[in-house]
Amino acid sequence: MNFNPHRPWITPVVIGAFFLSAVTGVLMFFHLDSGLNKTAHEWLSWAMVIGVALHVLLNMPAFKRYFTQTPGRVIMGAFALVLALSFIPASGGGGSEPGFAPPVRALAKAPITVLAQVAGTSTEDMKAKLQAQGLTITSDQQSVADLVGGDLKAQIGTMTKVLAQPKS
Repeated sequence: MNFNPHRPWITPVVIGAFFLSAVTGVLMFFHLDSGLNKTAHEWLSWAMVIGVALHVLLNMPAFKRYFTQTPGRVIMGAFALVLALSFIPASGGGGSEPGFAPPVRALAKAPITVLAQVAGTSTEDMKAKLQAQGLTITSDQQSVADLVGGDLKAQIGTMTKVLAQPKS
């Protein structure tokens, strides 16, 4: 057996990165992620990509063998097919947005007067909060969607700031 000095750390990197990616991925799937889970999943998954690439290089003869065996080719081919299909745009709006999107969009389209009422504050206070976000208010009938556009993240960000309760 040929000992490689990198072997003691490459496989543990793959194991640790897989564990991190699997846990944060499952949390995100069930919408239970919090804090930096999504950021850790996105950025630290690069450790898994690099670790797996090094692991493959370290074990190239065994890796190549999987391409000569029918079960290996079928399984890898199935995943390659799923990957290719994942690039097809999702049709309709059925599952493309999270479940909270419709009520958020509805609130974002409400006039400032209604948004103020929902927040339990005056229209003038709501306008001041929106202006503090750098938005230009020209009418009480404008909505957050009018002010920031149709991007759901921008709407959520703005409404989170203007609907936040003051810390006591």
